[in-house]
Amino acid sequence: AMDAVRGMYANDAAPTEVLPLYGRLSAAEQHRVFEPSTRAGVRRRVILATNVAETSLTVPGIRYVIDTGTARISRYSARSKIQRLPIEAISQASAQQRSGRAGRTAPGIAIRLYAEEDFAGRPEFTEPEVLRTNLAAVLLQMMALGMGDVAAFPFLTPPDSRGVKAAMDLLVELRAVSGGRLTKVGRELARLPIDPRLARMLVEARERDVLPSVLAIVAGLSIQDVRERPEEQREQADRLHARFTDPTSDFLSLLGLWNYLQEMQVELGSSAFRRMCRAEFLNYVRVREWVDVHRQLADLMGARRAKTRVDADPDAVHRAILSGLLSQIGIRDDRTTTSAAKGAASGKPRRPTAEYRGARGARFAIFPGSGLRKKSPDAVMAAELVETSRLFARTVAAVDPAWAEELAGELAHRQLGEPHWSRSAGAASAYEKVTLFGVEIIPKRRVQLARFDRPLARELFIRHALVQGEWDAANLDKRLTAFDRRNADMRRRLEKLEERERRRDILAGDEAVFAFYDARIPREVFDVRSFESWWRETSNRTPRLLDMGESDLAERAAAARSDEYPSRWTQGDQVLSLSYRFEPGAPDDGVNAVVPVALLAGLRDTGFDWQVPGLRDELIAALIRALPKTIRRHVVPAADWAARFSADLAGEGPEDHGGLPPTTLRAALAARIQRVAHQPVTADDFDLERVPAHLGISFRVVDHRGRTLGSGRDLTRLQQELAGAARGAVASSLSAPKRPPAPAQRAPRPSGAKPDADRAQFTEVSGLTDWTISELPSVVDTRVAGGVVRGYPVLVDEGESVALRIDATPEAAARATHAGLRRLLLLAVPSPAAYVLDHLTAAEKLALAASPYSSARSLVEDCRVAVADAVLARFPDPIRTRAQFEAARDAFSADVTDALFSAVSLTARILTAARDVERGLRNLNAMTLLAALTDVRGQLSGLIYPGFVSAVGLERLAHYPRYLAALVTRTGSLADNPGRDRQRLTEYERAAAIYRDAGGTIPLAADAPATLVHGRWLLEEYRVSLFAQGLGTAEPVSLQRLTKALSGS
Repeated sequence: AMDAVRGMYANDAAPTEVLPLYGRLSAAEQHRVFEPSTRAGVRRRVILATNVAETSLTVPGIRYVIDTGTARISRYSARSKIQRLPIEAISQASAQQRSGRAGRTAPGIAIRLYAEEDFAGRPEFTEPEVLRTNLAAVLLQMMALGMGDVAAFPFLTPPDSRGVKAAMDLLVELRAVSGGRLTKVGRELARLPIDPRLARMLVEARERDVLPSVLAIVAGLSIQDVRERPEEQREQADRLHARFTDPTSDFLSLLGLWNYLQEMQVELGSSAFRRMCRAEFLNYVRVREWVDVHRQLADLMGARRAKTRVDADPDAVHRAILSGLLSQIGIRDDRTTTSAAKGAASGKPRRPTAEYRGARGARFAIFPGSGLRKKSPDAVMAAELVETSRLFARTVAAVDPAWAEELAGELAHRQLGEPHWSRSAGAASAYEKVTLFGVEIIPKRRVQLARFDRPLARELFIRHALVQGEWDAANLDKRLTAFDRRNADMRRRLEKLEERERRRDILAGDEAVFAFYDARIPREVFDVRSFESWWRETSNRTPRLLDMGESDLAERAAAARSDEYPSRWTQGDQVLSLSYRFEPGAPDDGVNAVVPVALLAGLRDTGFDWQVPGLRDELIAALIRALPKTIRRHVVPAADWAARFSADLAGEGPEDHGGLPPTTLRAALAARIQRVAHQPVTADDFDLERVPAHLGISFRVVDHRGRTLGSGRDLTRLQQELAGAARGAVASSLSAPKRPPAPAQRAPRPSGAKPDADRAQFTEVSGLTDWTISELPSVVDTRVAGGVVRGYPVLVDEGESVALRIDATPEAAARATHAGLRRLLLLAVPSPAAYVLDHLTAAEKLALAASPYSSARSLVEDCRVAVADAVLARFPDPIRTRAQFEAARDAFSADVTDALFSAVSLTARILTAARDVERGLRNLNAMTLLAALTDVRGQLSGLIYPGFVSAVGLERLAHYPRYLAALVTRTGSLADNPGRDRQRLTEYERAAAIYRDAGGTIPLAADAPATLVHGRWLLEEYRVSLFAQGLGTAEPVSLQRLTKALSGS
């Protein structure tokens, strides 16, 4: 406002002096309005005053009064218990007083900035203070003086009943009144001529032995602040006052200032002390008042007045102060802060101001002048809450809100929630929330439930500790918990019966178990400690009191036959453990076969589809329901036919054939249904998607420590996924020395196995460059985990050498051993590659240089590998002895040079033909030929690629010239008749789709089965028959023949 007024007169020729006048100004600044101006040439003085100038002061020289008609009126809100300073319209009496400020020494004019009708409608007098102030002090004195009921007292203006109630509530909060009568504390408060809140602080401080510190603070709070901030020297004053600021508490800041003044008063004389106060912006008169009030309060409290510093434990000081401010605690609300948008709009971003949740739903912020404004502690207490532009907390301190619980006593509201069992504590617990006037002083505290609700604590103990076993029985005397172990054993036995029979009506529920214990355990037992004490005495008299019989745990008797629900599954010489789980929807619901990883590769996916006998009827019924309706209608109801078919199939299941039945269950069932339905029925007619998952056996593969490596119902998939782990487990089992089993226990071996194979310790060897082993056995085995671990010795190609290893399957062993034997041949016979390269023709060298190989030498070496494969193909039996290997080596040594020349020459012709095809493609660029050109390039890349010679072998390589000739024929006629080529390409794509659906790839994978290999080359022959029929094919070919070859039939 002062800046606005100064701006209005800034351009005047004569300067205008603008002065403020309000209660918190220093004495010197207030006196300026009575003194002549010190500025030269001032002809006009404007004084901006609060209603302090209405009656308290007479300012000389006032000619004009501008009355806005409003003032800040102090009001105490009985509802929110907050001192408010709202701006309100003044009364007619106050307006007359303001008008009287003009014309005191000369004629003057008063200007009211509101209508005359507004003035006439205002109250005649200002509302009496008894209606707008806190009546706690008045009520306390009346009760102390025995003046009877407040409502009956003849006040000139009776106070509002809400104000009386608010005052009484405050006295109850301060423990001054209880049951409508003064307490001992209340009589102490009535003796002290200060605000009851401040008096309560002193009484509590005496109890906590911190009275000297709190006396200084309370005396300072009871008077106007001694610190002054002159308008023109605010920054300097703030710097000097900052010396006393405590970042955690404005109360301690006040105490620090008191200690400083006490020390200075001792050190300095009276005049020097007065000058020091003025220099450091401390109001000397108020300092003297502070000292006088402190002296008087000390006398009343019977305290010795200290002449030096007053120090005490800050927490104890704050606890004492908190006793008078219980309803003025605030908890920081991190979800809401005052918006920084105002500062941002002016280009000066402001730090968001923390907001606090206070008593009775109030929300306030720390006053900007506080030393804690920037810290924003989690919880604060405030000496006063004053509402101006918003609700502010003045003179605050960071506190632990839990301190208020002790001081509040019965005023604190406790709410119990979340009762639960604590295994570690061995007792039922709950979380307690403590609130005070709506403020959560303790948000969540764990307490013993038995203190508040012993019956519920006892119920939780029985349900969790005894019924569900959630207690640390290992920490108790084993003799005291023997009953629990016996009951658990019986429960597990009944649970296994339920799992096997897939029922949930055998084992009694938890309620039955609870009722059993509830009837036998006395009411005074509610946790582990009380149970232990009771049971230690009772078990000596009745040791079986808490033992449950089968009738207590079982709702109905049941017994599963071991032959219907076996615990073992036998397949040949392998024995697997079976477990049962009844958990619909779970991946392992149903029967589970536990497969040691060392036995995984040796299992056959045969017999498991029959299920265990106890579930076979249900499986057959499910299979019947999975038939097409045209077949299913002949065998209804399914359950009856399932029982009939099951009886008819007796003797054909895996249990009667060592785990390897002669046919699958679906094939056997289809044959019998066909006889009933009088129409063809095959195993493929059953829709397995409609058969419940639990009717298929699940497999769980475990390592030697019992850890699960994989699980599922598809045994073949598990064997593929865990092939590496199975191979390692087999090698590990066979590498360790084993004692030979007794003759009666020896497992039968497949044909070709050596008689002493299971007694020999197999040792893996690396770095072989020649045949240095005596013999390569076809199989070695040993007994592990109730089954026979069978491994197949294999020679593994490691590039520069060969290793002797163990493989888990004969098929993988055969593939790897072929590569290993080939590497031994290549290492045993020197390579003639350099000689062959030197004697090639120029055309051959040119063709080899344009190959997809990295170099001509690598191509020749690949041809040498193909020659070695051709030599090994002459030996029909696997090479297992040194003599057999030497015969193969000699044959390879004798043929390698000539055969290598032939292979390289053939490869050169193939590469030349391929180059001719590519040359022809460059002359074809019409968009209508795009599909055909893409197909030709794809065929070329599938035939010729790095390593293709050894990959396809010399026998198949001999057909390459015909394949390439067919490509030349096709490209030569492509431009003349693209429509015919497109038609033939469509027919070929049908064949290619059949091949891809069977799992075929181009080029072939190294471990592709024989059916895919045959199908791959039938596909090339089919191309020749379509695009160059005149060249002929190596064998008859058609879509039907391709399909038949891929199916293996």
